[in-house]
Amino acid sequence: MRQPSAIARRVAAASVTLVVAAGAAACGPKDNDAKGASGDSKPQKGGTLTVLNSNPQSDFDPARLYTSGGGNVPSLVFRTLTTRNRESGAAGAEVVPDLATDTGRPSENATVWTYTLKKGLKYEDGTPITSADIKYGIERSFAAELSGGAPYLRDWLIGGADYQGPYKDKKGLDSIETPDDLTIVFHLNKPEGEFPYLATQTQFAPVPEAKDTGTKYEEHPISSGPYKVVKNENDGERLTLERNTYWSASVDAERKAYPDTIDVRSGLDSSVINQRLSSSQGADATAVTTDTNLGPAELAKVTGDKELAARVGTGHFGYTNYLAFNPKVKPFDDPKVRQAISYAIDRSSVINAAGGSSLAEAATTYLPNQKSFGYTPYDHFPAGESGDPEKAKALLKEAGYEDGLTLTLTHSNSKDFETSPEIATAIQDALKKAGITVKLQGLEENDYSDKIHSVKTEPGFFLAHWGADWPSGGPFLAPIFDGRQIVKDGANFNTGLLNDKSVNDEIDAINKLTDLDEAAERWGALDKKIGEQALTVPLFHPVYKRLYGSAVKNIVISDWTGVLDISQVAVK
Repeated sequence: MRQPSAIARRVAAASVTLVVAAGAAACGPKDNDAKGASGDSKPQKGGTLTVLNSNPQSDFDPARLYTSGGGNVPSLVFRTLTTRNRESGAAGAEVVPDLATDTGRPSENATVWTYTLKKGLKYEDGTPITSADIKYGIERSFAAELSGGAPYLRDWLIGGADYQGPYKDKKGLDSIETPDDLTIVFHLNKPEGEFPYLATQTQFAPVPEAKDTGTKYEEHPISSGPYKVVKNENDGERLTLERNTYWSASVDAERKAYPDTIDVRSGLDSSVINQRLSSSQGADATAVTTDTNLGPAELAKVTGDKELAARVGTGHFGYTNYLAFNPKVKPFDDPKVRQAISYAIDRSSVINAAGGSSLAEAATTYLPNQKSFGYTPYDHFPAGESGDPEKAKALLKEAGYEDGLTLTLTHSNSKDFETSPEIATAIQDALKKAGITVKLQGLEENDYSDKIHSVKTEPGFFLAHWGADWPSGGPFLAPIFDGRQIVKDGANFNTGLLNDKSVNDEIDAINKLTDLDEAAERWGALDKKIGEQALTVPLFHPVYKRLYGSAVKNIVISDWTGVLDISQVAVK
């Protein structure tokens, strides 16, 4: 995600939103089977599914949402050209058709993508969904008052950089053509073999122009999915969804839509959510969460209870927590210093600070350890689980710091077990063994985000993280290591300020590939090559552990989102 500290968490919560925020290695649920806690009973239609969340489902407008794979709650209302495969584990990291008949037909150089809509698609009012509605839905996402969604279309579509949306420019984007009601064609300014992944974002949801109410559209968006919004209180704090009677499973192979009603209740404390799911009294027996993990103490309690342990969904979202260096700041301009720190890191203590091995997996690669990202194992600075302080001291001596050195590590004060004081302290203790004194600079979340994302203020040494917009190496490596994406007067995410022509050229070459398996291999090889420069120290990938109610059935957790997919859940 373009904003790892804010959007990444949102994606895990909403997709997953996000982030991750606010918004999850490679496997589906480990602690439960795909049928959930109720064994072999076949899921039935009916009942009410309650969603207990910390963060409100705000900005419930397809133009404004920034989700991975279309989101979790959003994808019940907004269908898109493509979507994520709704299966557990690695199979769920694949992109599949949704409103379209296929995942898109590219031109030879992947600069033109053509889609054909399925026949018989309808909105909640029974009117047909057309290609013009998808074009309009995309165009309104360019309006300043509806900003907040994924930024790729502005970068990729011809004319996108200057377009200001249909409220100011009714002519629309010439780079999106709709020759008939079932066909839509996209013209890109550069090859993008991963366009089918982008087409899962909610900006590709159809919006009928006649029903567009601008910034008020979020109060009652016109549904193209199995559920429609009947109530939206306090900007998504309470959402009530009921069946869209014009939705048909015959033209939607991905969403099961078992419950009659979805009741989303947000603004709850995480401890309250987990307690209610644990007790599963009354309506809470048919409840889930899409944004609240079990914490270390809660997980310890759950693990000791067989009944509760059987109701924990385990999953992974493409996400990496890491140490970042700014090589423009001394002494981090010296590769030997960066290498020394890489050797000195005690990943076992970092994992403990993140909540233990059940909630975090050690990382030595920047890419998450999932096949879809192109994961290629490597460890350029092997130091075992506990670090190699002697090797670190030797490198510091070569760099002219025989007597050690003093550094400042910038981190967030947020209690997120990612960039927070617990992780920073574990790093401080490990580096001390190598003769490196670390002073901790803790900042409030907004100040921390502003500081590390500005080229002008970026510190030399800080904690960072990055989450996936979709399960591929592209949205992971390009924003962080493509020199052309360095933003000098805005939010910058190329933390190492790397501008290597060979890296940039390889990114361009991979983007031309429409064979996603081939592209994944190339992303993995590029990750390994970049890793040699020690511009980051990968620390760990998070693991999601989330409770669900005792009467919830049909648990599906994919490697795309890492969390329970509520489009598959049944409560009867």
